[in-house]
Amino acid sequence: MDLAAARAHFAAKLAFETDVSDVHAALDGGDPGFVLIDTRSQEAWDQGHARGAIHLPKPDMPARIPAEYAADTRFVVYCWGPGCNGATRAGLIITELGYAVQEMIGGFEYWAREGLPVDAVGTDGEAVDATYPVDPLTSPLPAAGARIACDC
Repeated sequence: MDLAAARAHFAAKLAFETDVSDVHAALDGGDPGFVLIDTRSQEAWDQGHARGAIHLPKPDMPARIPAEYAADTRFVVYCWGPGCNGATRAGLIITELGYAVQEMIGGFEYWAREGLPVDAVGTDGEAVDATYPVDPLTSPLPAAGARIACDC
C-alpha cells in the first residue's frame, strides 16, 4: 500500500468535507467561522432545514455570493443526503467563484436523523421548530435519553 497516497487521500477528505456533528458543534459555539448553506429548492427549505443555515440555491450562487460575501468567507454546503450530489455541485460553483468551501457529509438527512435542530417555514412564513426525534441507528440514545457521541 502506498502510505503517502493514503495519507494525502484522507487529508484531502478532511480538508474538503465535514460532518453534521462538527457543523452543529461549531454553530452551537457561536462563531463557527463559516456560512452554512442549504443548496436545495425553496420547497425543500420550507419543509425543513438545519437551524443556522441560509438558503442559497445553486442557480443563485454566481450572482449572490460575490455580492453578499467577502472574499475570505468560508462556506459549508449541504443538500438532501448521501445519495445526492447537490452539495458537491455547489462546492464546485463556490470554488470556481474563488471561495473556500467544505461539504457537510450526510446532508440534511443526517442532520435531521441525529436529532439536531431543524426549522421549517410555517404557513405564516415564520420559522417553526421541526426537529425530528433522534434515529438510534445514527445517534443512539442511552437509557437516560441523552445522545451518545461517537467520539469521532
